[in-house]
Amino acid sequence: MMLRAAAIAVAAWAFAAHAVAQTSGTTPPFVTTPPQVVERMLALAQTRKDDVVMDLGSGDGRIVIAAAKKYGAHGIGIELDPKLVIRARENARAAGVEMLTTFVEGDVLKADLSGASVITTYLLPWLMDALQPKFLAELEPGTRIVSHAFAMSGWPPDETQNIELTGEYEGRTSTLYSWVVPAQVRGDWRAAQPEGEWQLVIAQNFQQIDVEGTMGEVHFKASSARLRGRHIEWESEAGSFAGRVLSFQIVGTLTSNGTRRTIVYARQQ
Repeated sequence: MMLRAAAIAVAAWAFAAHAVAQTSGTTPPFVTTPPQVVERMLALAQTRKDDVVMDLGSGDGRIVIAAAKKYGAHGIGIELDPKLVIRARENARAAGVEMLTTFVEGDVLKADLSGASVITTYLLPWLMDALQPKFLAELEPGTRIVSHAFAMSGWPPDETQNIELTGEYEGRTSTLYSWVVPAQVRGDWRAAQPEGEWQLVIAQNFQQIDVEGTMGEVHFKASSARLRGRHIEWESEAGSFAGRVLSFQIVGTLTSNGTRRTIVYARQQ
């Protein structure tokens, strides 16, 4: 069936329990995001002027417009309801940010997400889960995702924030979830060193990783390891490593016994 943008932007916190019970066979009404939540979503995403903010189910355009007006970021809204697309364009003109914003009539499940550095959403759980593989396949590592009200199955958020609303929403609470798209590091890696080949094995579940390997004759297992976007680091008895994940390499610095050396691990096929 066709997905309406109303099904994407639904379920304000006041109706969250009802929204969870909805399925793709229903079309809940369009519900706007409170201004306080819009502001916090963009702050949680660490929005910058050089970002492209894509709002999925953009409604009247308020998140895209706020990103352009407050941060100077370029914004794209994806919305299936043509009337809401027209309204969002009118709102952008009234706010003086029409040159920084684009509103597209379309289905979020068919949209090309690859140009975004920030994704914002207000989607039902089944839509979040349907979008999860698109997020991982189309978004660059380091892309920030912020969702109002609903998380994703199996992919734990990097951060969760609860907002106590004020003004006309006094006494109500909204929850925000944020993720940073992780680089794909699962597998075997090798680094050529003067003392011989070093080996690295990484197990991965989204941003959660386990690292172990060998450095010559020394075997190590990381006591802690972290992956955030393309940044990777770990600590072990053999030393601490901090680096960056490229397409087929992990390049970084190993600090051990007070000395530092650059290490380049290459992905093994």
